Amino acid sequence: MLRILRIPFAVMRAHAEAAYPNECVGAMLGKTGPDGKTVGLAMPLENSAEGSQHAFYQLSNDSLLAADMAARQMGMDMLGIYHSHPDADAYFSETDLKHSCPWYSFVVLSVKSGEYDHSNSWLPDFEQTRAEREELQIAE
Repeated sequence: MLRILRIPFAVMRAHAEAAYPNECVGAMLGKTGPDGKTVGLAMPLENSAEGSQHAFYQLSNDSLLAADMAARQMGMDMLGIYHSHPDADAYFSETDLKHSCPWYSFVVLSVKSGEYDHSNSWLPDFEQTRAEREELQIAE
């Protein structure tokens, strides 16, 4: 299960809406415990994709390493990546799967007409051939 606390979820949602009509991308930092993973900090990152970013995001290695280092400095773990799907549902696409890492949770936020609609979390397998939907809880 992936639990996202209220403030980091608000950051993720605002980032997704601000990036519209492009995809946003960011890191989720927090702790893993007996009840699953809890996101305590959302870190917006730059979508470094060249060309149209409406249906694609790219995360630079430098950004990923910086997020991981920040997590360690705060005594947290890097739990996953979030990104948005402008004017689409929160599904895990073939492109998402191809660029995934099996040790991270991937939250997809659907943004329709510039406003947040819904989100889902996904766990890809080690072969990057499929992703299971992960239970997602947004803390109130």
